[in-house]
Amino acid sequence: MLFLSFGGPEGPDEVRPFLENVTRGRGVPLERLDEVAEHYHHFGGVSPINRLNKDIMAALEAELAAQGRELPVYFGNRNWHPMVEKTVAKMADDGVRRALVFATSAWGGYSGCKQYHEDIARARAAVGDRAPELVKLRQFFDHPLFVGANADAVRRAFAELDPAQREQARLVFTAHSIPLRADRQEGPDGAPQWYSRQVAEASRLVAEAAGEADYDVVWQSRSGPAQVPWLEPDICDHIEDLHAKGVQAVVVSPIGFVSDHLEVIWDLDNEAKDKAAELGMGFARAATAGPDPRFAKLIVELIAEHTDGVEPRKLSAMPAAGSTTNGEPCAPGC
Repeated sequence: MLFLSFGGPEGPDEVRPFLENVTRGRGVPLERLDEVAEHYHHFGGVSPINRLNKDIMAALEAELAAQGRELPVYFGNRNWHPMVEKTVAKMADDGVRRALVFATSAWGGYSGCKQYHEDIARARAAVGDRAPELVKLRQFFDHPLFVGANADAVRRAFAELDPAQREQARLVFTAHSIPLRADRQEGPDGAPQWYSRQVAEASRLVAEAAGEADYDVVWQSRSGPAQVPWLEPDICDHIEDLHAKGVQAVVVSPIGFVSDHLEVIWDLDNEAKDKAAELGMGFARAATAGPDPRFAKLIVELIAEHTDGVEPRKLSAMPAAGSTTNGEPCAPGC
């Protein structure tokens, strides 16, 4: 099993090289790199993502053992150490000939899915003929365990609010923004806007499971040139709009993120929370799904779809996608 993720710096000297890896070829202004670097330095130059991923891996290994499944778990990243190329080389050295790959993204689209296929293909090419066959597990945005974990987190977040504010609070789901043009081009032929439609569908499912009829879907963490339109509204702009409409409190669910990594703890726990406080609004942020015990069970279910022929569990009509071998596209045009 290859646990494949994004990566993050482990100290101040690693911040800038890591950000350059992330943004290479994307035309991100240097000023934006400097701004994001300051966010990392605010936390000592350490991203929590590697620690959080290791926590998920430990829970996964425990769940595999509890179910009697002997499956070693390897860890590799796209943008920082341990780099996926070295991890796949280690797997080859250990005699691994075939492995399943879990990527820490629930979504389709380029960054959420296709780029992980590219990571797989690049790592295999670097290793050469010794490389194991790598089969990526599918997208899981509508899996009942993912939906349930997020719904329970939303309920707990509402409970954190002052009782006087709770009844008037607005539920807001947020995910990482991407350029509008990219979103329109992402997905199989005839099915554009794969990413934003999946986020909207997951938000609907979680709101329904949490018993919340009214909610909004917004975006965060845009990083491209100012002249390029991205998915909107931005979370902080939306909080201002809600305040103007008389909303007294907001519950934010970071549906687009598996773990509380930097873009969650900075963009939401600092910037969005500060914006709400500035406007005199109550604010509660729901936990991400990764630390929930159901998340490790979800991964094992995805594994069982391949090893045991288990029928995929899904709550939406959108087709299961993202599972391919050796980095091949999962559908024409995708």
